[in-house]
Amino acid sequence: MHTEHLQNVGLGRVLVGWAVAVAVTSFAVLVLAAFDALPFSGEDTWWSVLAAAVGFFAGGFYAGFRAMQAPILHGVAIALTSLVVWLLLNVTWFGFAGRASWQGLTPTLTLILLLVMIVLAVVGALLGYNLAVVGKPSLSEHEPL
Repeated sequence: MHTEHLQNVGLGRVLVGWAVAVAVTSFAVLVLAAFDALPFSGEDTWWSVLAAAVGFFAGGFYAGFRAMQAPILHGVAIALTSLVVWLLLNVTWFGFAGRASWQGLTPTLTLILLLVMIVLAVVGALLGYNLAVVGKPSLSEHEPL
């Protein structure tokens, strides 16, 4: 890409893209729970990974469509924002409050979720970027206009 520079990444677009990703993920989880496809006992978490994939694709698409610059960096930043928010919440909730540690995710599931979020946010951002700049969704590079 010709626009992949850190100076082309806007913090506002990243945060709004992340908020869109979280909102769509939450809606997907709500829909899955309404159809009783999401067990709340914790045995099967693949539906949650699917919900995160759909949500972060949407968040990446939004950021790529709005930014029209640096879609790959916007997608990676959206996914990594989840890691930063997770760290801040854990430090404030469990560190400062003195509560017991949270055992919700295994290291393998955490890595899978992070990779799914990065890949789908980047794919969504590339599709949104190409739709906004060229007029058709694709994952291929284009010549600068």
